[in-house]
Amino acid sequence: MRHRRPTRRAGGRPTRLLADHGTWQLDHRPESAGDARRIGRRFLRDLHLGEETVHVALLAISELVTNAIEHGLPPLQLHLRHDPTARQIWIEATDGGPAPRTGPCAAPRHDDEHGRGLTLVAAVSEAHGTRGTTRWARLTTG
Repeated sequence: MRHRRPTRRAGGRPTRLLADHGTWQLDHRPESAGDARRIGRRFLRDLHLGEETVHVALLAISELVTNAIEHGLPPLQLHLRHDPTARQIWIEATDGGPAPRTGPCAAPRHDDEHGRGLTLVAAVSEAHGTRGTTRWARLTTG
């Protein structure tokens, strides 16, 4: 049995965190991408991973959460899991399904500044995909 320790979600409600994985409820707003990066940084640093691995994982976390905010409905959850045996990190962002229109991050932007998030996730991950309303990425830790 894994050791459990209580933690708090970004919005303050309690949740449970296993030593090697966790789930956090995030508010469905653009600022939650920053919350997700802060959560991810703490989670990954507690695993004592290299700085390069942390930076790559934070990029994937940010892009998957931003995509869920941009194109999905609430609720929004971030799931992080570490498999030390396989030397992998799983990152998942789950939303409430497709939004009928573009979300709160859709301020007018230049084409070169928008729409590349999942391409970045594909570039930095070993594998990635969609399962239901969850977009996920798997990264190797070294």
